[in-house]
Amino acid sequence: MLKAAAACAVILLIWAAGLLAFAGRVARSTPAPQPGAADGIVALTGGSDLRLQAAEDLLENGDGRRLLVSGVNRMATRADLMGVTGAVKSVFDCCVDLGFSAANTIGNARETAEWARSMHFRRLILVTSDYHMPRAMIELSAALPEARITPYPVATPALDAHHWLSSGVSARRMVVEYCKFLAILGRRALGPRALEG
Repeated sequence: MLKAAAACAVILLIWAAGLLAFAGRVARSTPAPQPGAADGIVALTGGSDLRLQAAEDLLENGDGRRLLVSGVNRMATRADLMGVTGAVKSVFDCCVDLGFSAANTIGNARETAEWARSMHFRRLILVTSDYHMPRAMIELSAALPEARITPYPVATPALDAHHWLSSGVSARRMVVEYCKFLAILGRRALGPRALEG
């Protein structure tokens, strides 16, 4: 009984140390440096609209030739998305693609991989929230191993990554994301068959 309690305590300490390291990584990730030139830019929907605005800014700055917005709600229109991003209409009309098939991060990765291969893009900038970036990078790298992916994390206003322990909402979000991150690492450790699920 004592050994089991000690083992549980050790596991909990390791988990907590990992959580602190994960949160520190998130906190240090923004503001992101300019990513440099790439073939394409990918913005994952969900969370703050700042993701989409940041991706559009990169496109208008010439950091990529095209932008994919992955995981768009099927009820949304191009006009809706243009309003959210604050995009210049001519740039939005010519160079922004909308992906409607993704419902989660795995779906985002698959949708992005299909788009990148159809465009023959091998250098991508990935735009998503700071806390979501570690998980998104793992999924996209697995789905598109031949590409060079540069992360461009966007700070989340509702999550103060530097003081997340002082807010119940922020702490809960960080813990949930960390657990999802661990689940992906575990799934990858089980090999390709687990990744298909």
